[in-house]
Amino acid sequence: MKRRIIVAVTGATGSIYGIRLLEEIQKLDVTVFLILSDWARQIIPEETDHTVQYVESLAHEVFSNQNLAAPVASGSFQVDSMVVAPCSMKTLAGIASGIADSLILRAADVSLKERRKLIIVPRETPLNQIHLRNMLTLSSMGVIIVPPMPAFYSKPESINDIINQHVGHVLELLDLPATFLKRWEGR
Repeated sequence: MKRRIIVAVTGATGSIYGIRLLEEIQKLDVTVFLILSDWARQIIPEETDHTVQYVESLAHEVFSNQNLAAPVASGSFQVDSMVVAPCSMKTLAGIASGIADSLILRAADVSLKERRKLIIVPRETPLNQIHLRNMLTLSSMGVIIVPPMPAFYSKPESINDIINQHVGHVLELLDLPATFLKRWEGR
């Protein structure tokens, strides 16, 4: 069966991480369901050279974040995993608290209850104790937390190199190929 993944993009800075992830997944035989928060729709054109329409074109199906009746809101709708990239601290707190008043939060809640892989790419610095507590709560539930921290062993020459390296790690955590990923070779 073809892999099915939910990608959610929130309004945290770093929307390019979600966009690059979508671009890479589109090259693979994977069905993508996309949810954009209202703030993501505003941030995407401010932070990137992309339009919201372009980002939506990278998915097989796009759902409104207000549509709690969307198929991805149900545990009976089969998906393999979910990624929230970037993940705002508000969204992270909502997931950790079990608040499901948006489709992103409900889909994440379903991922947790169905024991499906959930990956979040939190974007905030510095982190306060509430952020750290929420991340610890999610980690203890099996959520994979992948902050976008650059790997300098890959000797990045551009921001795109840094973004691609991080996206490659997320792809591998989704059990998807990332042939462009530069690995630590040791000495």
